[in-house]
Amino acid sequence: MKLENLQPAEGSRQVRTRVGRGHGSGRGKTSGRGTKGQWARTGGGVRPGFEGGQMPLYRRLPKRGFNNKFKTFYALVQINDLNIFPAETVVDLGMLQEVGLVNKPLDGVKILGMGELAHPLTVRATAFSASAIAKINAAGGKVEVI
Repeated sequence: MKLENLQPAEGSRQVRTRVGRGHGSGRGKTSGRGTKGQWARTGGGVRPGFEGGQMPLYRRLPKRGFNNKFKTFYALVQINDLNIFPAETVVDLGMLQEVGLVNKPLDGVKILGMGELAHPLTVRATAFSASAIAKINAAGGKVEVI
């Protein structure tokens, strides 16, 4: 096999249908849209969820609860996960992502206090639990809220 002999798989590529190019094409005049009506017009059609005037499903179903659009979602990291870093290291978001403890930072990183910290670290994060602050300080490390 050579580079100049490569071809796409049979039937994988189709030519786009050009509409409105005369009635010999089979897609002339109304271009396959039928005659008149909402769907024949440019920009025609109904909005998502519209059911022809019937009460739409999203209005028929009961609503429950409350969605707070200002809620913050933190990427959570436990204290015992920080033991993979050597002593006296400055741990920040970049380092947490590098080792795979955080995938998406969302609204920031919060350090929680499960487990024990073996050696002193300087930890920079958006938020800390009270127990996490106590355990980092007890190990001789520093807490920096960013």
